[in-house]
Amino acid sequence: MKFTLSWLKEHLETDAPLAEIADRLTAIGLEVEGIDDKAALRPFRIARVLTAERHPDADKLQVLTVQAGGDVNGGQPLQVVCGAPNARAGMVGVLALPGAYVPGIDTTIGVGKIRGVESNGMMCSERELQLSEEHNGIIELPEDAPVGRPFADWAALADPVIEINLTPNRPDATAISGIARDLAASGLGRLKTETPETIPGDGACPVGVRLDFPDGGPLCLGFGLRLVRGVRNGPSPEWMQRRLKAIGLRPINALVDITNYLTFDRGRPLHVFDAAKVTGDLVVRNAREGESLLALDGRTYDLKPGMCVIADDAGVESIAGIMGGEHSGCDDATTDVLIESALWEPLNVARTGRALGIITDARYRFERGVDPAFTLPGLELATRLVIELCGGTPSEVVATGFGEPAQKRLSLPLGEVERLTGLAVPADEQADILDRLGFAPTRTGETIGVIVPTWRPDVEGKADLVEEVMRLKGVDRIAPSPLPRTDAVAGRILTLPQIRDRAARRALASRGMVEAVTYSFISETEARAFGGGAAELALENPIAADMSDMRPSLLPGLLKAAGRNAARGFGDTALFEVAGVYRSDRPDGQRRVAGGIRRGTAGVSGGGRAWNGTAPSVGVFDAKADAIAALEAAGAPVERLQVEAPASEWYHPGRSGRIKLGPKVVLAEFGEFHPKVLRTLDVSGAFCGFEVFLDAIPEPRVKPTRTKPVLQLSTFQPVRRDFAFVVDAGVEALKLVRAAEGADRTLVTEVRVFDVFAGASLGEGRKSIAIEVTLQPTDRTLTDEELEAVSAKIVAQVEKATGGTLRA
Repeated sequence: MKFTLSWLKEHLETDAPLAEIADRLTAIGLEVEGIDDKAALRPFRIARVLTAERHPDADKLQVLTVQAGGDVNGGQPLQVVCGAPNARAGMVGVLALPGAYVPGIDTTIGVGKIRGVESNGMMCSERELQLSEEHNGIIELPEDAPVGRPFADWAALADPVIEINLTPNRPDATAISGIARDLAASGLGRLKTETPETIPGDGACPVGVRLDFPDGGPLCLGFGLRLVRGVRNGPSPEWMQRRLKAIGLRPINALVDITNYLTFDRGRPLHVFDAAKVTGDLVVRNAREGESLLALDGRTYDLKPGMCVIADDAGVESIAGIMGGEHSGCDDATTDVLIESALWEPLNVARTGRALGIITDARYRFERGVDPAFTLPGLELATRLVIELCGGTPSEVVATGFGEPAQKRLSLPLGEVERLTGLAVPADEQADILDRLGFAPTRTGETIGVIVPTWRPDVEGKADLVEEVMRLKGVDRIAPSPLPRTDAVAGRILTLPQIRDRAARRALASRGMVEAVTYSFISETEARAFGGGAAELALENPIAADMSDMRPSLLPGLLKAAGRNAARGFGDTALFEVAGVYRSDRPDGQRRVAGGIRRGTAGVSGGGRAWNGTAPSVGVFDAKADAIAALEAAGAPVERLQVEAPASEWYHPGRSGRIKLGPKVVLAEFGEFHPKVLRTLDVSGAFCGFEVFLDAIPEPRVKPTRTKPVLQLSTFQPVRRDFAFVVDAGVEALKLVRAAEGADRTLVTEVRVFDVFAGASLGEGRKSIAIEVTLQPTDRTLTDEELEAVSAKIVAQVEKATGGTLRA
């Protein structure tokens, strides 16, 4: 929501400076997002060029004498060197005096010589003042522009534009008058918004209105219409155009500009029809199958039953509450205008706008809820502006469908503010705050009764009233205080999923990976490449064509993020994310996943080039190590995990794996990616990645005590023995490790693979796997006989599990 400071002061009488107004807006919940203050252009003067002669040493330069006002240079003309092709004697332009900062060229003007001729300033173009991209010549002003006056004041550029961030629950703040009401209630000035006076009509309106909703509830809660005859449409006045331009609206003509002006000024969207283009009476009804409308934005919209429209005998003329049709729009030839002010059902406006993909200022307000009590007063205000700016004679008002605006009555217990916020606000002050906000409070015993004003549809209960008191009293006045401590030992605050999320994040960040947050929406093509793309996971209203489906995996977003980094020169990236993925539209179809990717040489120890050699490209074992680290941090029993190949089809079939707990529970997948998947995502380079399914990790057993067990250290020297087994090429090393570990659970404390060899000497389809086994005695030193016995058990166990033989 944007507005200018002068526009705000049309409704608020205050001497507060801009900075104080901005601080107060944020303090009362209307957060200021930015201020565009063109006051920096005040040093630039309106100046007249008296003479223009060719520079003696430059064909494209001219030496000007410029008059910039009586207070500049003692009233004497200044000499300025200028290269603009349109500079000439008699023209009026904008002069930057020495000492002025020119934002478009990031330069402070000084007195200097250009090709040997002294220059005492600079005539400016629009681009140099950041008013537009126009730079073909210096600014040309009208002949009657006041020479010597600050350009910003004359052009009304010194009026700051304030932008606030509105939350959906504050429809009253979509009006500048509503913002002024809040500021006045906070003590920053006096509200001076006037109630529109009734404009008497001359005769009945010749166009009737009928609400036609035979099936279901009415989608129009009130419709007001008035004809103004004999108007002279044309450009709106300069003051109105300046305000509309300042907030980003393009002036069209006086009749249309009036409706846009009131949309922002009072939060009351209206619509104007050229009466000569309306056939018969107006009917407000549901759209019919097959109907369409060429709207004011030049696009044709296909309408569906359930969408509310305004139609005449010729067909649909407007999409109710959203946009009018081009056929009945007002132009410079309009002489009779119908002004419409209606109250539309918010949910229907929201559904229709979403289905048609139309975003307008009217829709923004109607779907949040406009003030129902201002529907007809808004029509009177629009009529007055039309008569003042375009002339004409108004008819009487046609009003139909209106009922008494519902008035909600609520009670606020006096202690509720302190109970919910910690602020001790006296009862009289609570009542005064609510009164200034328009709630008409009445105190009865220990409660305050209020009548919720019609412009605040968001206020539903006593907690909302507490919020109103709190934001005007000051959120910054809430003193921080610790939670009360109990005598008992505090229980666990975080849930198990929250603990796992944090642990996984911490573990992956400690491995040099950077956390990313990617969209939950991806394209259908990308979703299908990662096992998704089901119809029930397609979005009904995607924000972009390439964000049409819920993601079945974190990997597409991370891969594309790494690709974008690589395109900008950051090729060695390691990214991770902990978030949800979606396999179906049922609750159990959403899974919590920790996923990550590495690209280029971004290994655990860092990537890139160094004096002692380039780091190797990332591969399957980097992804495996990341997955196991995340699993261990999340509490998975890593000593009992099994690894099998391959993983899902989006991984490389020969360079990927699946980590399981038992035969059925899949805890993670890892590996390098299939080339066709990388082509689908339009990324290239060395990639590896993983996904850990956090919600598949079994919950740990509840222990009777959280005390750590006694540390058991052996005083005896460990013994390490090496074994090499010849096995089939397809045998996994993990089977061999698990078999050796199970040979003697009391003595074998560690088994580590240290060598894998394949060669002609072993035979076709055979390989050698060498392991180091650590034996740790606890009560005595092992004898040679005992060591031989354990070794024999290890060999026998491995041969039984893998079919291999001890290598000679």
